[in-house]
Amino acid sequence: MPAMSGFSPAFERLGAAYAAVAAQQQEVLAEFLPAADWSTDLTTGTYTQGDVTLHVALIGSFAENDRSWLWGWANPQFGPSHPAVLNPQAMGSRLGIPEMTSRELDLSWYEGPARNGGELVAMVATGMLGLAGMIPGPYDGGVAYFAVRDPAVPAAAWDSVTAPRLITGGLSLFPADHRLTVMRFFSHHRLAYRQAETSITATLPDGGSCVVEFDDQDRLANLSVTVRS
Repeated sequence: MPAMSGFSPAFERLGAAYAAVAAQQQEVLAEFLPAADWSTDLTTGTYTQGDVTLHVALIGSFAENDRSWLWGWANPQFGPSHPAVLNPQAMGSRLGIPEMTSRELDLSWYEGPARNGGELVAMVATGMLGLAGMIPGPYDGGVAYFAVRDPAVPAAAWDSVTAPRLITGGLSLFPADHRLTVMRFFSHHRLAYRQAETSITATLPDGGSCVVEFDDQDRLANLSVTVRS
């Protein structure tokens, strides 16, 4: 059984929908950025790493002392209308996601595989908004998270080699709904798929297939990819 989560059921479901999608985009972003020192300027909404400068917005920050999350829009240095701050309140309200409308979140309960609970909040926010990824910016006492909203970063494409790892990795972060994680990953890549009682089968761009099988509790039991040369 997965560990008890302090997230709301609505946020867990949102996380299940976007975990694999966001994780893949993070890998694309990591490959895009050079190995170099970084700096950020939130007066202009830019992040620079080596010779690459990107348009970013502050998502929020994770404080290590009490393991809490503060949204950028709730930070008194900025405010909800600051142009360099990501503000998902309106969408969070429409979708009934309390984490998106609360100024601060207590994440002291989180003991999962991510760096901290704030990393999950940042990943879900960027995934939900269809952004190019997020960048952690460590500082003395915590980590700030920046959303990349720059068309220079390429969008992740379907990759039959990495797909199984990304899907299972997403399930480790948000195990609430295995079918939703799989279907959202397929639909994100515009793959036609069909559901059966115990499986989901997607048709791949090369004409091959990806078959995901589920057990009697709708948990992922097997994932196989068949490619055509």
